[in-house]
Amino acid sequence: MATGILPKEIAIYAVPAFTLLLGVLIGYLAQRSGYCSIGGFRDFYLFRHTRLLSGYLALVFSAFIGYLLFWFLTPEAMEHFFWAFTSGLLLPVPGAPGGLNPGAYILFAIVPGFFIGLITVYLGGCPIRQTVMASEGNYKAAWFFIGMCAGSVIFAVLVAGWVVSAMKILGFGA
Repeated sequence: MATGILPKEIAIYAVPAFTLLLGVLIGYLAQRSGYCSIGGFRDFYLFRHTRLLSGYLALVFSAFIGYLLFWFLTPEAMEHFFWAFTSGLLLPVPGAPGGLNPGAYILFAIVPGFFIGLITVYLGGCPIRQTVMASEGNYKAAWFFIGMCAGSVIFAVLVAGWVVSAMKILGFGA
């Protein structure tokens, strides 16, 4: 396997440091622009405005390009980047917890994604926008952010094991 430009020992520190700096930059830009991914889709479908939607598409595209760049710099640290092309979609997702097949993870993206979308419509902004609004002093957004963090911990500690067991019983195990 190719070693890339950065050795794995350096990439272990360089990639998270660069990611943290990039996160601060994205947070600053999100705050300055009023970024909201859900608002981007809303504005496009209701008013045909593309300003927020183009920001969302730019964020997704930039994330993919950045991941490709990190993979180019140190492919050993991201050896499973192209797993779907090399292993097929019927094998377990490398590094993913639970040993489930990709269908389970697609289901995990669709069902909770629907509820997140529903909640963000009621709250008036996506999780990124709620985080920005919380940092600006919005109490409702701060409670959303606290609930999002607490819900993530509760799911990881208490619920995830049950969900993985249920998915294996339903035939989504690898």
